[in-house]
Amino acid sequence: MTPDRQDVPLSIGFVLLRRFTMMPFAAFVDCLRLAADEGDRSRQLRCHWVFMASGGHDAMSSCGAAITPCSPFRDPSEFDYIVVIGGVQDEHDAVDEAALAYLTRVNEAGVPLVGVCTGVFALIQAGLMNGRRCCVSWYHHGDLTQRFPDIEPVGDRLFIDDGDRLTCAGGVASADLAAYLVERHLGKAWAMKSLHIMLIDEARQGCHPQPQPVIFDKVTDRLVRRAIDIIEQHLGQTISVDELARRVGTSRRNIERKFREELGVGPQKFARDLRLRYGLWLLHYTAKSVTEIGERCGFSDTAHFSRHFRAAFGATPTAMRKAASEGTAPVDPFFLHIESRAEARK
Repeated sequence: MTPDRQDVPLSIGFVLLRRFTMMPFAAFVDCLRLAADEGDRSRQLRCHWVFMASGGHDAMSSCGAAITPCSPFRDPSEFDYIVVIGGVQDEHDAVDEAALAYLTRVNEAGVPLVGVCTGVFALIQAGLMNGRRCCVSWYHHGDLTQRFPDIEPVGDRLFIDDGDRLTCAGGVASADLAAYLVERHLGKAWAMKSLHIMLIDEARQGCHPQPQPVIFDKVTDRLVRRAIDIIEQHLGQTISVDELARRVGTSRRNIERKFREELGVGPQKFARDLRLRYGLWLLHYTAKSVTEIGERCGFSDTAHFSRHFRAAFGATPTAMRKAASEGTAPVDPFFLHIESRAEARK
């Protein structure tokens, strides 16, 4: 038997929007489930949750799996939080007016609202994010900026706790946010119990960065691959070639030779180009100033950053940000393909 709201420390109502994304939903609710009971028995003893959808109909996810049964929208006072799981964004989809009206009721009742993945879009459409920052995945940053130009999206962290509004980028970050709430209401031990069963070592804080530029490559040399890994982990600082060589256990001369054989450039230029690509990503997906971005990418001053950026991408950082906001940016900021010398000769 499901306990009453007053019998549990943490009660959450899930609003599942049409074609909601399964991963953030599953990560969030499983963290609750594992914290709610001893072992893996799934009784709602310490946590209580209810799935809700417009009209109480089954909720269809973006992958085609349905959640059933779902309840019609319930009295917000039953819950400590209402978590909105958003779905695929399609301009042809009808707005779920019933869901938006319910979110307005939740706000009037003073119950905190949590927007997960594109759930934040629904909070914005309901007029509940005016004057607030909202966390959004880098993948949806451009969509949100174009559709809601008056809203400040944050695409370089996992989640934001703004009191009665919490917003989360989605994906596995939903587990981090759920653990954050479990720790707040039940204690750290219960949050860690859930995460460890989910094979997650520890909860990441909301300020933890979202993924940075991905390198797609065919680099086969192990030493070069290890050096690239170190450079990726230190995009905010300049690592000397001597230090890089020391960390991978070789000489400066050898690492420079191997980089040129494998990639056609030395490690210093490669590292600078990668930091510039990171700067490009930050221009697209954050509201940080050009000065802040230059510093975050390890450049000594804005002029130094801008000069190298223009040489690499053919436009100033300011011009590139404008093009990104208009959807005309000439360079994909997330994917960096490194072509090996052997591949180039084919």
